[in-house]
Amino acid sequence: MLRAALLLSLALLAACAIAPQSRDGMASYDFGLPLPDKEATPRLRHDLLVAALTAPAWMDNAGIYYRLAYQDATRPQAYAQSRWVMPPAALLGQRLRASIARASKAAVFTPADGVRADYTLRLELEEFSQVFDAADKSRAVLRLRASLVRNRGVAAQQGFSIERAAATPNAEGGVQALIAASDEAGNSLIDWLAANMKK
Repeated sequence: MLRAALLLSLALLAACAIAPQSRDGMASYDFGLPLPDKEATPRLRHDLLVAALTAPAWMDNAGIYYRLAYQDATRPQAYAQSRWVMPPAALLGQRLRASIARASKAAVFTPADGVRADYTLRLELEEFSQVFDAADKSRAVLRLRASLVRNRGVAAQQGFSIERAAATPNAEGGVQALIAASDEAGNSLIDWLAANMKK
């Protein structure tokens, strides 16, 4: 009986050792489930290659960043107990590419596909943070620059600036507001592409 109890204890310890470990209190976020397909008629009619979204070096990690505008807006800071599951540029790039694909009658490619397309879309993320105007009041700020390239020349270029109020002054509120701002940016980007991919 003692031997059986000892073997059971060793088995439980081994299971704990190989089970996935998580940091105490750490919350990890992504952008949630994919958006449902809309019934609207797809408006993009040309093949499009969407390059990987680029971002400043300080955003090249999984941190959820905030700025205290009422103290010093020049200091981006990351929440200690909350993070994205991957760098925000990767998450946002996936979300935007999926939205564009849903709005397109033609094909949407990535550089990994190794094919040429009528147009190439390059996206630069300039800001993706929760900005606190007061200790209990914050908003998501997303700034994005898009360049549409055709035949090695820039066909159009546009900056997008989206702000959404956060429901709560914490990481969870910031995440939800940033996701909403991302989806709004996607809709604006599709409108812009539809207006500029006509030839």
